[in-house]
Amino acid sequence: MRIGNTEDVQVILEMVGQNEKLVGVRIFHPHGVILKSSQPGEVGRPVDERDFKLFLDNKREGVFNLPGHGEVLGMVKPIYNDRQCNLCHGSKSRIIGLLNVNYSLVETRSKIVELTKLFAASTFAIIFFLSAAISIVMVRFVKKPLSRMAENMAKVEAGDLSVRMTSHGQDEIGRLILSFDSMVDRLDRAKKELEAYHFQQMERADRLASVGEMAAGIAHEIKNPLTGIAAAMTVIKDDFSEGDSRIGIINEVLEQISRLDKTVNDLLFFGKPTISEPACTDMNQALKKILVFASQHRGGKDIQKQLDLEENLPPVYVDPKHIQQVFLNLFLNAVQAMANGGTLTVQSRRVLVDGEDLVQVKVTDTGQGIPPNILEKIFTPFFTTKAQGTGLGLAISHRLIEQHGGRLTVVSECGQGTTFTVELPAFGSDGECKLPDAEA
Repeated sequence: MRIGNTEDVQVILEMVGQNEKLVGVRIFHPHGVILKSSQPGEVGRPVDERDFKLFLDNKREGVFNLPGHGEVLGMVKPIYNDRQCNLCHGSKSRIIGLLNVNYSLVETRSKIVELTKLFAASTFAIIFFLSAAISIVMVRFVKKPLSRMAENMAKVEAGDLSVRMTSHGQDEIGRLILSFDSMVDRLDRAKKELEAYHFQQMERADRLASVGEMAAGIAHEIKNPLTGIAAAMTVIKDDFSEGDSRIGIINEVLEQISRLDKTVNDLLFFGKPTISEPACTDMNQALKKILVFASQHRGGKDIQKQLDLEENLPPVYVDPKHIQQVFLNLFLNAVQAMANGGTLTVQSRRVLVDGEDLVQVKVTDTGQGIPPNILEKIFTPFFTTKAQGTGLGLAISHRLIEQHGGRLTVVSECGQGTTFTVELPAFGSDGECKLPDAEA
């Protein structure tokens, strides 16, 4: 075109337009008239408005539907007025024409659809393959070991501690299996140790039961002679004059007989406790009365007594004699713990523990306290640190409180004192004893 050979341009366009994928190749004037075209019949006609609109909108390409050809890609490229073109077109116009190419997208779209189907099928196949592979791995390395472990856990729960599993991997499941085997090994050892300890305790309990029966028999045989000896010594004492020095010896003998009689009574009570006869009991009144008895102890004169009793305390359904025995023992122990004087504090409160309405009584002394190694043994029968003690007082008290559905606990700190806490179920919330119909 630069050399003025416009006929060859038409021939070239017709030759290029023979490509099946090209709908049309043309050159049109900026005013919209076709100047050259691969289809000679178009020359001189207005260009398609969609191609012309690309030029007007200053776009280089666009996609639209062309009747008879389907979806096409239209491209427009300006032909600028170079210096060589000025000989024929002058220099006034900047753009002397536009090269327009319409490319059919039908085959491209069909290939895209085919590729999409192929991609979807391959994606589905890959997903199916991966799912199958993951399922096989999960079943082989996760589900089966976990199912086997669940079965073995059921056996362990049923008491069979001989089950073991073999780990073939170092993954989390393998470590879990190792932990399971380690746990079962420890449970097996603990079971054997517990059985051995239980057997020892049963043997010890059997021996203690035999010793207890024998001790109760001996105590019963000793009690009657002691009563006769005490009566005889009292008669002999009456035969002496008041100034006789032998009266002191007889008094000492009577005191020792009294101590032996108390030991025998405690032993008989521990071996065969009496039947409980419960009744509605006002704990505050009972504590006041028992504290008066304890005050008569020869070591209780230098002890200050403090009562901190809550008013309107609900009654408790207990055997008054047994409760008197428990608190008298606690008070006397507190007095004996304060040989150089101190303060005995008795508190009563109504408390709610785990939803249970309780009457709580605390007995606190300011003595030297109980060492930790002794504190855990004080409720053990026959354990005592007193030269003349039997070791049965606290054991009997602990048993009596448990028989009444209560708890007896102790807290002690060396050099600060000891606190015994008794908790008994409250009977009646309005302060009145009303027995159920079955017990009335």
